Amino acid sequence: MAEIDHIVLGARTLEEGAAFVEQHLGVRPRPGGQHPGFGTHNMLLGLGSGVYLEVIAPDPAQPEPAHARPFDLDDPSLRLALEAEPRLIAWVARTPVLDAVVARLGHRGGKVVAMRRGDLSWRMAFPPQRQDMDNLIPALIQWQGEGASARLPDSHVRLVQLEAEHPEVDAVKAALAERGLEDAVKLRPGPHARLVARLRRADGTEVALSSG
Repeated sequence: MAEIDHIVLGARTLEEGAAFVEQHLGVRPRPGGQHPGFGTHNMLLGLGSGVYLEVIAPDPAQPEPAHARPFDLDDPSLRLALEAEPRLIAWVARTPVLDAVVARLGHRGGKVVAMRRGDLSWRMAFPPQRQDMDNLIPALIQWQGEGASARLPDSHVRLVQLEAEHPEVDAVKAALAERGLEDAVKLRPGPHARLVARLRRADGTEVALSSG
């Protein structure tokens, strides 16, 4: 029903995010573009097999959006955390049947919004705030035609495992299962919400990026 599309690294600026990725993964992400009307822009790194890493940051070239930026980028606590350094903030799962999944989930599925960057277009559904288990439940995406990963060169970095910790781990497990994502994330109980992406660099070194 759904599978991992990309992981999301938040940054105060794109340059800070790109430098962080290059430092930890040994390769620099390539420019993406603006998300008009959403107040953000991005850079991307292909991870092979239809998966990629997105570096996202507020776009100073755009006016303040009418609604909150995606992935809680306007949240004061996250902004403060990103002042220290970029960090993993979310992940996104793709599905070819977005409308059907959202209809089945009801209010838990969130509102479907259309987005565009250049000639790429897609539709996304973000879980309602306070129902996303601190961004452990992914936004869902359905690409309209070719997706972003198909256009990215292979960095030879691989996503080995996506992991999550939460004090209510059974609730996270249930929310993922109803989206067809029960096997996408390795779950374990923890004192607070935490998302961890384990990646293998081109030289074989393994690196963990986390939300905290």
